[in-house]
Amino acid sequence: MNAATTNLPLTAPLPAELTPLDVFQRLSSLPHVVFFDSASQDDTIGRYSFVAADPFQWMTSEDELSDPLTKLEQAWCQFPAKTLPDLPPFQGGVAGLFGYELARSLESIPAARIEDLSVPTLAVGLYDVVFAFDHVKRQAWILSQGFPETDPQARRERAEDRLYQAQQWLTKTFAATAGGFAAKPPAELGPQFDVGLGDVTSNFSADNYRQMIELAIEYIHAGDIFQVNLAQRLLSRARTDSLDLYLQLRQKNPAPYAGYLDLGEWQVCSTSPECFLTLRDREVETRPIKGTRGRSGQPEADLYTGDDLQLSEKDRAENVMIVDLLRNDLSRVCVPDSVHVAQLCQLETFAYVKHLVSIVRGTLQTSAGPFDLLRACFPGGSITGAPKIRAMEIIAELEPTTRGAYCGSLGYIGFDGQMDSSILIRTITAGQGWWQMPVGGGIVAQSTPEDEYRETWHKARGMLESLK
Repeated sequence: MNAATTNLPLTAPLPAELTPLDVFQRLSSLPHVVFFDSASQDDTIGRYSFVAADPFQWMTSEDELSDPLTKLEQAWCQFPAKTLPDLPPFQGGVAGLFGYELARSLESIPAARIEDLSVPTLAVGLYDVVFAFDHVKRQAWILSQGFPETDPQARRERAEDRLYQAQQWLTKTFAATAGGFAAKPPAELGPQFDVGLGDVTSNFSADNYRQMIELAIEYIHAGDIFQVNLAQRLLSRARTDSLDLYLQLRQKNPAPYAGYLDLGEWQVCSTSPECFLTLRDREVETRPIKGTRGRSGQPEADLYTGDDLQLSEKDRAENVMIVDLLRNDLSRVCVPDSVHVAQLCQLETFAYVKHLVSIVRGTLQTSAGPFDLLRACFPGGSITGAPKIRAMEIIAELEPTTRGAYCGSLGYIGFDGQMDSSILIRTITAGQGWWQMPVGGGIVAQSTPEDEYRETWHKARGMLESLK
């Protein structure tokens, strides 16, 4: 172990044979384990994985109007830290769930009509110990910050104690948590509709979903919005523990922004392909996804669908609208003229779908920090629509139930201000006896209700395969 000064984390290398999944499984029954899982291990956006557990402080809020972000920022500000430059960027800090309804603390947005499965608006921990993996270097470390102690000597002593404790965690075999499975009778729900997939139901019938799309298109023609992202919520009775569910998900549908979070009563199991916000040394990046085609598994057919997606004026327009929205969001906190489009409508391939992906970058103003960036951009424009506020009002009107974790973000803000986060799509939230799996898509003037309905099932395919 080493530390040049007391304000740097202590470190210890991990054995080369230990994978992120190994560490996650060994820590899985510790309080509030979180796994930032670059399951596809792409060298550009999937270079690092992180596991953390047993935070020294845990914060939740179910009141989206109480400004929980300010309370979280005040807690985070008590623990400024430097980090080791040659190691993975998350070396301790805030990590957890920023639920979609957190938007109501930032903007005047109406509430959904039904809140039958109440996932916390915010559920985050302050983690002083992190297991960090660099997939390019093929190296891994334990990092220990020593917080919440702030006296230099006391902090170093705690860092040493916690580093030793973390090493001991790896020598034990923990039983998998049974979170979300048979803990109590399933919660009562709002109206549900059979979709012909066993016990999987939706909060929309097929006809009702198409009617919702038609209403959205009417709003577009009336000039209220250019685009809106709408979703149906699929539900299934929980049939196994959440850890097993996540292991199936990541095997069937690996993704660069996969992740798991144990909130206690709830678990978030995500195989998201989409980056929300990354902040490195004041450089900001967001990677919106808009435009989707399902994959058949046949090379020739996949080639055709990829070409079809790239040539689609409708999908390209959908993507460009969100790029413009995100440029505007970033410009609220970035240096003037630094915001630019680094990539526009690039075709990217995932396990079950192909997507158009763009990249928008900017330089954060010196007067702004990661929480200012989060406030300026949350929730992500790709899962709301444009203009954002009016789109969110229409979402609250047309979707019957709260979104919860879906379309929020799973992410971290390091004690040094570095940040990374996903958009929570392709995500199952387990709890109260249910697995909830919302799926949706962006609606524009050229959309057709049947195509939009079919697209939701393309996106659900990887999750539904994991339930078999």
